Amino acid sequence: MRKASVERKTRETEISVSLDLDGSGNFDISTGIGFLDHMLESFSKHSGIDLTVRAKGDTHIDFHHTTEDTAIVIGQAIAKALGEPKGIRRFGSALIPMDETLTRCAVDVSGRPYFIWKVSFSRAKLGEMDTELFKEWFQALSQNAGLTLHIENLYGENNHHIAESCYKACARALRQALETDPRQAGLVPSTKGSLGR
Repeated sequence: MRKASVERKTRETEISVSLDLDGSGNFDISTGIGFLDHMLESFSKHSGIDLTVRAKGDTHIDFHHTTEDTAIVIGQAIAKALGEPKGIRRFGSALIPMDETLTRCAVDVSGRPYFIWKVSFSRAKLGEMDTELFKEWFQALSQNAGLTLHIENLYGENNHHIAESCYKACARALRQALETDPRQAGLVPSTKGSLGR
C-alpha cells in the first residue's frame, strides 16, 4: 500500500497532503491559488497519483511560500509512500505536446536530488501567479522526493501551454518511474544495492 499523509505548519503556510502512488489520478485540491490548483489537478490525473491537498498560506504577501511549500509536502509524501524503493522501474521520461508547445521530462527516482530547468516564459504572470514560481515548485519537488529531475521546453509560444506541459511531462515521467517492475520484484534498481548518496 504505497500511500502517505504529510502535514507541515510554519508561520507562513499550513499544508496537508494525502496521496496514493497506485491510484487512478483522483484529486481534491485547494491551495488558494487557482492556477496552481489547475496544475496540480493535471499532475495528479496524468501521474495516476491520487492526490488530496489542502493549503493555507500568506497569499496576501505573494504566492511564493504557498507554491514552494506545497511542493515540499507533496515531495515528502511521495518519498514516504515509496519507502524503500524496491521493485520500481526507477527511470521515466515523457515528451508532451500541447498544441504548439513541446516539453520533455526525464526523471530518476535516485534518492539524489538534482534539478535541471530549461524553461522560459514571455509573461511574468499567468492569472495572478508569477511564472518564476514554476521553477521553484519543481525544484522543491525534486529536493523533497529525492528525484533527479530534468525538464526542458523545446518550443512553444503560449505560456499556459508551456507551464501545463511541464506538469504533464513530469507527471507521465514520474508515473513510469514509480511503476513496479515485475522483473525486479523486491530488488533495489541499482548495482550498488541501494539508492541515495
